[in-house]
Amino acid sequence: MLTLQFVPYSEIYSLNADGKVRKLLNIVKSDKIVLMEGRLAPSEETYLIEKTMEQINRSFKGIEICTIYPEKRNKLMFEKIRDEFFKLLLGNRQGLTVIGPASIVKEIKKDPNKIELLTSMKRKRK
Repeated sequence: MLTLQFVPYSEIYSLNADGKVRKLLNIVKSDKIVLMEGRLAPSEETYLIEKTMEQINRSFKGIEICTIYPEKRNKLMFEKIRDEFFKLLLGNRQGLTVIGPASIVKEIKKDPNKIELLTSMKRKRK
């Protein structure tokens, strides 16, 4: 069975980088795919990858991560200013980040409007 867990921005915005990474890795290490509202800062994403690499072993093969957010192409100057103002007020709330265990998520394909996950379910041995 494939399990998706939604993580609203309100659950992570007040956490420091270590807290965010710990929360996300705990979910992923329990073989769930995280659907997180918003996105991590570039430094937080780097830290997530760094911590993931430290924890790889026989049972945890790593993560796959992908973020999509609204495109800023062809916007009027007013819309760009408005978007930057909201970003300042709300932080990295726009967009969606998908993080899954590499043992389940084999590939993530994205374009501005969708994310495609290629998954492989491992069978539990009796």
